[in-house]
Amino acid sequence: MYRFLLTPRWLALHVVVLLVIPAFVFLGRWQFGRYEERSSSSHQTTANMSAAPVPLEGLVPPGAPMRAHDRYRPVTVTGTFDAGAQLLVRRRVQDTRVGFYVLTPLRTADGVGVLVNRGWVKAGATADAPPEVPPPSTGEVTVTGRLQPSETEETTGIRNRPGLPPGQVLLINTESVGRGLPYKLLDGYVELTGQQPQAQAAPAPVPAPDVGGGGGLNLAYGVQWWLFIGIAIGGWILLIRREAADLRAEAAKGEKETVDA
Repeated sequence: MYRFLLTPRWLALHVVVLLVIPAFVFLGRWQFGRYEERSSSSHQTTANMSAAPVPLEGLVPPGAPMRAHDRYRPVTVTGTFDAGAQLLVRRRVQDTRVGFYVLTPLRTADGVGVLVNRGWVKAGATADAPPEVPPPSTGEVTVTGRLQPSETEETTGIRNRPGLPPGQVLLINTESVGRGLPYKLLDGYVELTGQQPQAQAAPAPVPAPDVGGGGGLNLAYGVQWWLFIGIAIGGWILLIRREAADLRAEAAKGEKETVDA
C-alpha cells in the first residue's frame, strides 16, 4: 500500500521536507538569538538612560575611546560653544520630516572639545536654501545630554561622500570633524537634553530612543518559524495518508467491479 512513497514524485517531496525542516530550525534559532541580543541591549539602554548624570571626562578621558556599553549614559560637561566651528548634519529625519542636526563643539576649560548635537532643525525652503539655525549660547554653559559613539558608515548605513556644501557633513564622526579644529576632541559626542543657563532659542531636541520593543518581534518570528516545522511535518503526513486512502478506495472499487462482473 505504501510503495508509492518510493516513486520519483514522492521521493522529491521527501527531499523538500527534509531540507525545509533544518532550514526552519536554523531561522528560528537565529531569530531567538536576535531576541536575546536585542533584549540585552534594551535592558542596557534603559539602565543607562535612568542613571544619574556624571561628568563626561569620567567616562571618556582625553585620548581614550568611548566604551560601547556607555552609550546613552547621561553626562555633564561645562565649557563655551565654538560657534565658528558649527556644522550641520544632513539627511536627519525627525517627526517624519527631513532636516539637519546642529553639531556645535563645546570647548572646556582644559582646552579639549566635545561635539554637542544641539538638536534638529527643518530643511530650508529649497535644496540650496540654508536652514534657520538658532545660534548657540555665548559664555560658559553646562550641558547635560546622552553620550553617543562616533558615527561610521558601518554603524549608520549612511554613505559618506565629498562635495557637500561648506559647513555640512553626513556623519557625526569625531575623527573627521576633529581634523579641522585647532584642539583635540573627546571621543563620541553628546546629544543635548538640557543646558544651564538655558538658551533663548534652540533647535528641537532629539527624542530619546524607543526601547519598549526589546526584540519582541524577533521572538514572535522565532516562534513562527518553529510552528512552520510542525505545519510542514503535519502536511507531509496528511498528504501520505490521503494518498494511501485514495489508493485503498481505488483498490476496493476495482475489487467490487471484478465481483460484479
